Order: sequence, then C-alpha cells, then structure tokens
Amino acid sequence: MGPKVKKSGSKKKKITKAERLKQLQEEEEKRQKEEEEARVKHEKEEMERLEIQRTEKEKWRKLEAKALERSNEELEELYLLERCFPEAEKLKREKRLLSQWKHYIQCDGSPDPSISQEINTFISLWKEETNETFEAVIAKSKLVLNLIERLKLILLETPPYDLQDKNIAQYQGSILELRELLHLKFNIATEILLRQASTLADLDSGNMEKVIQDENVTLYVWANLKKNPRYRSVRFSETQIGFEIPRILATSDIALRLLHTHYDHVTPLRPVPAASQENTSTVTPVVKGEVKSVETAISKNLQEERKQQENESHSVHEEETEVMEEQDDTERQTEEPEATKCDLEMKLLSETVSAAQMLLLENASEKPYSFEDPEVDLYQFTTLGGVYHLDILELPPQCKPVKGWMIVEILKEGLQKYVYPPETTEDFEMENAFPPIEVMLKVHENVIFFEAPMVARWDAEGKHWKTDGISNVSYQPEDRLITFSLETFGPVTLIQDAHVNMPYQSWELRPLDVNKVLLTVTTVFTEIQIQVKENLCMLASIKLNNKRHSSALEEKWMSPVSFIIALKEAGLNIFPTGHSHFYVVTNYKKKGRKKGQEQKSGVLSNLIFPKRVSLQYDLHVNEWSTTPAGQFSAELPLVEMKAYRQMALLSSAFAFGWSRWNTECDPKNVVFKVREHLTKEEPSPNPNWNFLMFSGDRAQSLKINESSEAFSKALKEDTEFHSTLYHMVKDSASEEAMEKVGRSSCQFTDSVCHLLLSTRLLSYS
Repeated sequence: MGPKVKKSGSKKKKITKAERLKQLQEEEEKRQKEEEEARVKHEKEEMERLEIQRTEKEKWRKLEAKALERSNEELEELYLLERCFPEAEKLKREKRLLSQWKHYIQCDGSPDPSISQEINTFISLWKEETNETFEAVIAKSKLVLNLIERLKLILLETPPYDLQDKNIAQYQGSILELRELLHLKFNIATEILLRQASTLADLDSGNMEKVIQDENVTLYVWANLKKNPRYRSVRFSETQIGFEIPRILATSDIALRLLHTHYDHVTPLRPVPAASQENTSTVTPVVKGEVKSVETAISKNLQEERKQQENESHSVHEEETEVMEEQDDTERQTEEPEATKCDLEMKLLSETVSAAQMLLLENASEKPYSFEDPEVDLYQFTTLGGVYHLDILELPPQCKPVKGWMIVEILKEGLQKYVYPPETTEDFEMENAFPPIEVMLKVHENVIFFEAPMVARWDAEGKHWKTDGISNVSYQPEDRLITFSLETFGPVTLIQDAHVNMPYQSWELRPLDVNKVLLTVTTVFTEIQIQVKENLCMLASIKLNNKRHSSALEEKWMSPVSFIIALKEAGLNIFPTGHSHFYVVTNYKKKGRKKGQEQKSGVLSNLIFPKRVSLQYDLHVNEWSTTPAGQFSAELPLVEMKAYRQMALLSSAFAFGWSRWNTECDPKNVVFKVREHLTKEEPSPNPNWNFLMFSGDRAQSLKINESSEAFSKALKEDTEFHSTLYHMVKDSASEEAMEKVGRSSCQFTDSVCHLLLSTRLLSYS
C-alpha cells in the first residue's frame, strides 16, 4: 500500500476580527449611501410631484377664473337659444286651438270630447239607441275609441301647469263613461246575436259558432244548442283558439263568449301627474307680478291716451305737424310696454315649460302602497295585447218562426252570466264536478313579449289584476298561443315586466340631416331605432336577437306623445316612470356594485337585490355614503334636464353616445361621448369621440377614452372649462356644424328633448 495522497485543497482561511469589523463597516457605509441616494431621489420626486400639482392647480385655477369670467355671457346666450322651447310650446297651444276650430267648422256630427256638453249629449243619445247589431256597435266603437284617445292625448300633451283639477276630473270622467257604455253596447249586441243562435246553428255539430273580427275587437261566441256531453272541446273557425269544458257545462243551456278587445278598458286610469310646488321656479311669482304690473301700465297709458284725445276733440285744432308728433310719441310709448309684456310672458312660459320637463324626471320618494302577493303591481308590470273578456252566459230564449213572423221572448234583466262554479256545491255528488276550464288564446300579433307572458285575471271586487286562480300556463312562441286553466271566468290579460328592457346597454343619438336625427337604444333583448323629423317621431327598425323584426308601427309618423303610447302598447317600453327606480338599478345605484354583477329585472331583481341602495359621494368626508332606493340627490334631475336640452340644441350636427364612465363618475355628474357628424353616411367603425363630463354648471372634456383602465377627471389637453355643454361642444366645432345647428327649428329641438327626457338615457343605461 503506497503513501496517502495529499488533498489538493487547503482549509478556508479564517477571517480575523478586524477584517470582520471592516467588512461590516463597509456594508454599513454602502447601506447609508443607498439610503441617502433614495432619500434624495424621493425628495426630488416629491418636489417634482408637488411642482406638477402646484402647476396643475394654478392651471386649474386660471381655467376656473376664465370660465367664471365668461360664465354670464355663455348663460345669456344659452338663455336666448333655449327660447326655442317656449316658442315650440306656443306653437303647440296654437295647434290645439286650431284643431278645435277645424273640428267646429267641419260639422261632421262627432262631438268635441273636451266640451262636456257635447260629449254628454253624445253619450245620452247613444244610450237611447236600441237593437244595435254587433257589426253596428263595432262601427260606432271606432268613433268612441277615437274620442277616448283624444281625451287621453289632451291629458298627456297639455302641460300640468295648464290643466285645472276640474278639467282633469271632467276628461277622466268622460273616458270612464265612454268605456262603460261601449262594453254595455257589446253585451246588448251579444244578447241580440244569441237570440238567433238556433237560426245560425252549424249543420254538422248542431251548435252555433260565430266569429266577428275587426281591427280593434274580435268576438268568438259559441252556443250550446245540442248539449252533447261528449262535445267538450270547443275550437273556433279551424283555429286552436277555444276551450276545454267540463261535462256539466257540456250539458247546460250556456253560451261561451271570448271578446278580445285589442285595447285595455279594464285597468283603472292612472292619476295625471300634478305640478308640485317644489318644481316651480321661485322666480315665477315674481315674473307673474311683473307681467301684471306691465299690463296695468299698458291699460293706464291707453286710458291717458283716450282722455287726451277727448280733450283735444273739445279744444281748437292746433297745427297738424304737432298733432302727428304727439301721436308718434304715444305709439312708441305704447309699443315699449307691449314689447316688455311679450318678453315677460315668454319668460313665464319658459319657466312653465322647464317645470313641466322637470316633472318628467321626477323620482317618487316611495311607493304608493305595498302590493299583496297575488295582486299585480302595475308600477312594475304592464298589460299587453288588450283584454280577453271570458264569459259563460245563460242562453237566452230563442227566436221562433210563427206564420211568417219571428217571435222572441225578451228578458227584462237582459244578458245573464252563468255562475261557474256555483256558490253552493252540496247538491253535486262528484268531488271534482267543477274543475278549472282550459283556455287557449292567441297573443296579439302586434305585441312583442321578450319573456314568456304571465296571465292575470281581473278582480272586480278589489279593482285590480291578480295572478291566483290560474294554473298550467304554457306558451308556444312560434304559434303565439298561450294555454292555461282558469277556475272562474272573467276578464283576463297578459302581463310583462315593464322594465324588461332596462337598463339599456348602450345608446346613440346621430344626426341624419338638419332637423332629422336617429336615436338607437340597445337593450339585452332588442335594438330599437327611432327617427325624429321636425315635430314627429317614427319607429325606424327593431332587431330581436340581431335579426330584423317587422312591426306595424314602422314608417308611421306620430307626435312624440302618441309615439311613446304606441311603443308602450306594442311592448317596446323604453320609457321609465317616476317609480321605475324601485325596480331598475340606475346609474346612481351602480356606483357601489361589484364588477361582474348584472342587472336583473322584475321578480328576480327583488330576490337578488332585496335592499336597493343608491350611493352618494360626500365631499366633506371624501367617501361614499349609501341612501335608500328612491332618495336621490336633488341636483340629479336638474343636471339631466340641462344635458338633454343642450343635446337637443346641438343634435342637428353632433352625435352623442353612451359611455361606460357614466357609471363610474360621482352622482352629481354625467359622462357621455360626443363628436361632430355632418355627413349622411354611416359612421366609421371606430369614430373619434370626445368624452365630456357635465355637472349642470360646468362642462369639461376628459383625457380618458372608452378603453382607459380607470376613470379620471383629468382635462383633455388644450381644452378649457365652460359653463354650458353647448359652449363646450361649440369650442371645438367647425363653422359648418354650428351653421347647421343654427338652422334647427324650435319644434324639432323640442321633440328631440322630449324623447330624451322620456327615455332618460343618462340614468337608465
């Protein structure tokens, strides 16, 4: 065995204490040096930050001072521009008076529904008419429905401040009387028809079946003449509309009537919005006083002028030149107070119009009352497709031919309903002798249901719709057929959540030409396009599931109020009410919601968000605070109104659109996008939008865009503050755009504004 090999590596040399201390000292010096460098760097950055902040504050202060300096000038110009709204109201008043005059000189025999004597005379005379056939009543119903619609329009189109309580009571009373009389006439006509059932019997079944169809009413009536216990399936005119009746009805002297009125004359009339004292401007009484004082001054001047003329007639005539000069002076003095009176009246009308517009944006502070379980909340749901009057009637005595004459027994009590099920069932052995009756109905073709419709029955005692007593509901959307079982017969209707299309996913208001715009509203289920031209609105197109859907309302121009009514009746409700914020999470309630949470409507929303809250930003404590649903900042409706009015003024040359940042800014501001649009062509896929924030008193252009990571109030470069939205947009507008804006008519601007106020795009999107 050889010698051991020596290990190549030697042991690590130990560090001495002095070396260790030196190393620690170097490390400490290095650390101190790094800390010093970091401190210097931080101080430098902080100084730079403070300098930038100071510069920004100074710049902000200068911009605010500049905006304040020109504020009065901008507000005065806006006031002159917004005179278009009272001018439009004057034209509407003149149109209403002209319409009354045209009706008067027409002398066509139809009454003026606004004059109580005429409508009362019409009702009295029609009550006296007897033995009218169903066809005759249908023909007369066209006039009656027209009178009812005219009364409704008077109540809706007339500003609340021009409606007196006695007029409202008169118009609503006339509507109710016409409703009741029309239905009574249909009942009498049905009785006359059923008396002839035996002569109209079908040769195959031996029973009478009759279908009478009109644009407003469809009648299905079946008379059980044979009383065949096996004939229990009733179908009308080879359709699937009809009933499955139990044995006890199949063997009884009865008639089944389905009267489908394409209108709803059962639901109680809603109260007309009243003009609250809070919405009336405090200046209004002052203006009224000024108008009165001017009127007094004018009358005083006229009296003095008359006295002067009387004195002159008794005195010797002076030179003609002096007399002419005095007359010219008098005319000038009279013209000046007249002009002042006109200006003050216009100011008063302007405030009245503003107060009426504010009323459209008013949010109710609480619900009128709580609805019990089976009762339908008509603030949350709406009836669609009219009313189906389902009746089991006792068959009246039949006509009998005797020696060339037709003899019939006329019952004094008239048409009688067959009680099903009877009040007492003790005489019947079978437990289930009175099962629910299966009903099959056709949904009106001009109505859109975005979800399966719900069925409600009318409770005549409680005067409301209820959902109990209805079972086995099934809906076939392809055939538009709905089937259900009904315990007791009576008026039935289909209901849908009134807020199914709220909140909107996006919107855009785009000019097509001078005095012509296109409003596009996109919801979860549909895309609705509305054209506005001059003082008329039209449904341009509807898309369901990204496919075009035809509608009877397309290409029909209507006034804004009539158009809104028609869209609601068709199921296209994009018009919130004062109670809608209880059922829809608006922008002001979304501030504190987590990302990813989506709005649910109807019953589901109450389950997911049982305690609705809105959030407000408290500048004093620099944090968000919650408030119960329905309690909004008092400034919000005013900010909205100012925004809509100024958007309408600019709408002939500028496009406005939805921005996701509107839900992120504080509740006292609104954010939307705007761009100049002068061509008639479709906009490019990625247009260049400017993002504006408006608080009602200040407008500013934001630096952010739709794809920014977070919301910021930072100003866009080379922009300034303005007191109005109009001047903010005008600041960067071309001469051509402002020339188009200047050519907008007052009626067009008013119509666009009314549509924006009714849709409330800035709150419900």
